[in-house]
Amino acid sequence: MTQLDFQPFDADNHYYEAEDAFTRYADPAMSNRAMQWAEIHGKRRLLVGSQIQRFIANPTFDPVAKPGSLQQWFKGTSGVTNIRDAFGELEPLPAAYRDREARIAKLDEQGMEGAILFPTLGVGMENMLLPDIEAVQHALTAFNKWLEDDWGYAYQDRIFAAPMISLSDPEGAVEELDRVLAKDARIVCLKMGAVTTAVGKRSPGDQMFDAFWDRIDRAGIAVGFHTGDAGYTRYTDEFEPFGTFRSFQFTPFRLLTGTRAIYDTMAALLCHGVYDRFPNVRVASVENGSTWVPELFVQLKKVCKSYGSMFNGDPIETFKRHVWVSPFNEEDVPGFVRLVGADRTLFGSDFPHAEGLENPVDYIEEIAEFDEDSIRMIMHDNASGLVTPRPLAAPLSSASVGARA
Repeated sequence: MTQLDFQPFDADNHYYEAEDAFTRYADPAMSNRAMQWAEIHGKRRLLVGSQIQRFIANPTFDPVAKPGSLQQWFKGTSGVTNIRDAFGELEPLPAAYRDREARIAKLDEQGMEGAILFPTLGVGMENMLLPDIEAVQHALTAFNKWLEDDWGYAYQDRIFAAPMISLSDPEGAVEELDRVLAKDARIVCLKMGAVTTAVGKRSPGDQMFDAFWDRIDRAGIAVGFHTGDAGYTRYTDEFEPFGTFRSFQFTPFRLLTGTRAIYDTMAALLCHGVYDRFPNVRVASVENGSTWVPELFVQLKKVCKSYGSMFNGDPIETFKRHVWVSPFNEEDVPGFVRLVGADRTLFGSDFPHAEGLENPVDYIEEIAEFDEDSIRMIMHDNASGLVTPRPLAAPLSSASVGARA
């Protein structure tokens, strides 16, 4: 183990949602369109839009897989051929996965300064609720209010939970963003992929969302795109039929195509000018790996040979100014660091998920070849910086959006 003279800051931690995460603040009149619990064939199931939730097999999370139980599977050293066998024995749900005081104690035990927390179940809900945009907005606002209760957005300046926001209703997105900003949100989480709106699907870089990006720009907080249900299974399902539940039902084809959502999203933000119109925007790709980045750079170079005039400068350099990425530890992390720089590489452990690291600090072993300054940036400064607002001097105002667009 490489010794550190600082406490790391993790860009990819998770909680396991309480059973009332989507219902505590929900209007009962919306239950059939949003979330509700039901007993079906003797099992407790979460209904989303009156359909059985298929994103997570056991949404009660008790019992749950042990942290890091799939690490050897993803490294190809598990010795088993069925991912179900790789999970091993489940355990009763630890308090640190649902209680913030217990999580602070866990951070202390792990030698960690802080962590950004993303949803486990929450990143799969928007796509299930679509195309009911009103239900999406209602459900995510209710979820965020639960998040404020149980975790907070900047608890003890060590736990930074990311509220979920949907761009599906541009005005509603701004309203919810303003609400969570007032509660000290430091980073927000968006679904990847095209946005379903009342007037059809749109790029997240479409100017109809400029009021949202203007708020992000002026507040100086970050936007995270975390892996989840981006709706891309409708494409892969055309090639391969799927089973009952979508969680951990990997096939070689699905893994080979699994980076399309983040690739397309990042390409759209570049091509549709978000960073040109809003130069203070910072975006993080979390738990999407990093193998899509070299491919994106290759294609950007090719496109710029003919269409370079349509970009405001070199789009690869624009990407490097505005985007941070967390490589999976089983990938070629040093190669990625050399491609984009240590200042844009995020340490993300995915703790306490089965596919993550049992001990988050073990990530250091993937970057041990770099100098102390680079290691500190990757293991601490980059994630800590993302949850440190850097607001513009001008106050938040929607009046200036048109002038800047």
